[in-house]
Amino acid sequence: MGEPLAGLDGIDWAVLDHAYGSAEDVPDLLRALSSSDEDEREAALGELFTTVFHQGSRYGASAAAVPFLLGLASHPGTPERTWPLYLAAALAIGYDEAHLPSGVDIATWREEAARLRETGDRDHFDFAWTLRSVEAELAAYDAVRAGLPTVRALFGDDDAGVRAAAAYTAGWFPEEAAATLPALEALLEAEQDPVVIAHALVAAGLLEGRALLPRFREHLAAAEPLPRWAAAIALARLGAADAPVIAELAASSASPPEGEAAFLEGDLRLYSALTLAALDGAPPEAVDAVLDGLSRTSGEASFPMAEAALRLTFRTPALPLPRFAALTPAQQRTVRTIAELPPESWQWGNLLEILRAWGLPTDHDECRRYAGLA
Repeated sequence: MGEPLAGLDGIDWAVLDHAYGSAEDVPDLLRALSSSDEDEREAALGELFTTVFHQGSRYGASAAAVPFLLGLASHPGTPERTWPLYLAAALAIGYDEAHLPSGVDIATWREEAARLRETGDRDHFDFAWTLRSVEAELAAYDAVRAGLPTVRALFGDDDAGVRAAAAYTAGWFPEEAAATLPALEALLEAEQDPVVIAHALVAAGLLEGRALLPRFREHLAAAEPLPRWAAAIALARLGAADAPVIAELAASSASPPEGEAAFLEGDLRLYSALTLAALDGAPPEAVDAVLDGLSRTSGEASFPMAEAALRLTFRTPALPLPRFAALTPAQQRTVRTIAELPPESWQWGNLLEILRAWGLPTDHDECRRYAGLA
């Protein structure tokens, strides 16, 4: 096994940038990920997320850091090897919520970047900043794509957490599906850990692994809750959302299975609801389940669930807002469920922005009055 940070000092980090200017501090932060001191490792990881992945943005140093992150993830001497792997995935795609439930549309991403390069005003500050951002994002994505052989090799790692993180990472690269899907199939053939199985199933669905449809069906009918949920997610992604799939997603929208998952920071209820909202003509029981799930949320967890419920029942914003009596029963229940969310949800501007975009009252009392609530 080679040295994971070989070549680190051969890069002129001072001329690369991150969120706070020169990236000359990045080498020491990468080295600290191998420290025997847990506090030092955690502090370094936090600093890397703050600098080369500041609020989802990527910079010149982001792509340069990727080979070393993948090297650390694959080196048995690195403590907490999932950390650099998840950071590499984040550098590739940003926040995964931007790509779910459909997966990365890399063709459109590349087309938009090419259009920006060809048509923009390079002398305009805003354009120059936007172009730099787009170029940095794609460079980081392609750096992880180039390292996918290393990621796929981790499908056979002894650490289940590393196998799950590797499957999660590999699912965002449809251009590499021809190499990744057979590796995921081999992983699923041998895997016993339900968390790893779930990550591999979702990743295979994101990569349109139609050859694995029988395996998805097998897990959908099995007793293990987390892989069953993941199989339903994958089948819906592939356009195979029949009654058993919808029933599983509906149940998970109301009461998600226990178990760790990296997708959407582990919010399986939200992933289920977004998947149902993306379907054409979800049945009433699916709508009921999503609204039941929304009613069980509070605070920040309410925001994306409310948007999923609105997308599922309204499809398009109600502009101008009709009389409450003119709404469908499902739309009425959606508005009532949102109006009855606790104050800790309504105190956030995030929820109000969603309601404003969908044409609903942004004042809590006004929304309750509109819904006919006391």
